[in-house]
Amino acid sequence: MTAESGESLSVMLKTLKLPTFAACCEEFGEKAAKQGWSYTDFLHQLAETELAERRRRKIGRLRKSSGLSHDKTLATVELERLPTKVRRQVPLLCEGGFVDKTENVLAFGNPGTGKTLLFTAIGHELVSRGYKVLFTPAFRLVQRLLVARRDLTLEKELKRLDRFNVVILDDIGYIQQDAAEMEVLFTFLGERYERRSVMITSNLVFSQWDRIFKDPMTTAAAIDRVVHHSIIFELTGSSYRTEAAKKRNRNTGREKDREKK
Repeated sequence: MTAESGESLSVMLKTLKLPTFAACCEEFGEKAAKQGWSYTDFLHQLAETELAERRRRKIGRLRKSSGLSHDKTLATVELERLPTKVRRQVPLLCEGGFVDKTENVLAFGNPGTGKTLLFTAIGHELVSRGYKVLFTPAFRLVQRLLVARRDLTLEKELKRLDRFNVVILDDIGYIQQDAAEMEVLFTFLGERYERRSVMITSNLVFSQWDRIFKDPMTTAAAIDRVVHHSIIFELTGSSYRTEAAKKRNRNTGREKDREKK
């Protein structure tokens, strides 16, 4: 291949939106000549590399738009601390089958028991499999919907959220709980019912959700929507944060003792 034809080919491949083809064409061409690849083998290698690079870029975009904390991955979850039922379910949730079936996942437990960490880690695994995930504190989502309702764009905002296969709604029990907030949250859950998945963490069990939705009928309807087709976890045990603080205090105490000696 002459320099002129090589340059022309590169331009054509970029025009066809095959940048990895263009970047690897010369290198793979040299390998093909040395190793005696057939034309089919040569094209297969280029196509495989193009697809792998496209997937890598897609996952990067999904992770960037997800709102997931970068440091809360499955590797940081102490699986041995989880209840047996939960531990057995984690690999299945990471595969994303519940998303395909538009099921919900709910985790209840006291503050610090690892609900947010676990769901964030699962979120990362889902992203790596190509699912569109959004992590958001519940109060922030509610404020986002309130602004949209004020601006008469609530329907448009709900459609934007509908693009996500999974919305992880963190700390639903901490919403300020006035009537307007209750209404937009109920609307959001209703819109996703049997169409898209939600993952919800809460320190309030269902019997206490009347604190969120106020009205008994609305509370019952909201619970019905999230519980139907759902997987429910209860995380027990001591607080991660409390244990970490105690560990820091112990380490500080040891350092002070060494300094005295």
